[in-house]
Amino acid sequence: MKKVLIADHHPITRKGLKTLLKPDDNFEVVGKVNDGKDLEKSIRKNDPDILILEIDLPNTNGILILRSLKENFPELRILVVSCHPEEMYALSSVKAGATGYISKTASMKEIMQAITRVAKGQVYINNDITQKIATATLNNSSLVLQYKKLSTREIEVLNLLASGKRNKEIAEALDINEKTVSTYKTRLLKKLRVGNIAELIHQSRLLQLG
Repeated sequence: MKKVLIADHHPITRKGLKTLLKPDDNFEVVGKVNDGKDLEKSIRKNDPDILILEIDLPNTNGILILRSLKENFPELRILVVSCHPEEMYALSSVKAGATGYISKTASMKEIMQAITRVAKGQVYINNDITQKIATATLNNSSLVLQYKKLSTREIEVLNLLASGKRNKEIAEALDINEKTVSTYKTRLLKKLRVGNIAELIHQSRLLQLG
């Protein structure tokens, strides 16, 4: 039986996931967390096999928490649930250490499939996303291929740029200085082959593949 910890600040989501897993003898919900401040403490206390993690859990740094969890709990399998654009954040999440990524708008059947696959140690990404990425790759989409070559930190900076954050805000979110943010932006311009920040933001939004 796999032990599951649910980390989400929406009570209805926590209750829904617990209700979904309850009839399945392969899973046991051992705890629920609604704030990032309690996350690591709860993981150490409950020793879960699987963490179902809301990527916007309060008092966490978004995708940065995945890197920290991967470092501190290398055996933990993490399924990210999110309302963010899947095509961009699914890849970012998996690169940062998640075992799977699924939208909160997915069906109960699909969420259960994702949890089951993650429990087996397999990476789960929505079939629609996989198909879109595969199609883009088959069509020689250099943009997607370039994106896959970005480092986790470069993806974090790119995502924050796309969401409208300024250098100072990005620096605070990633706990780096503004000069380092500028360095990452220069690298992104070069790697994604664009001439200015406006084009860079446009390219990052194209990565959402509609």
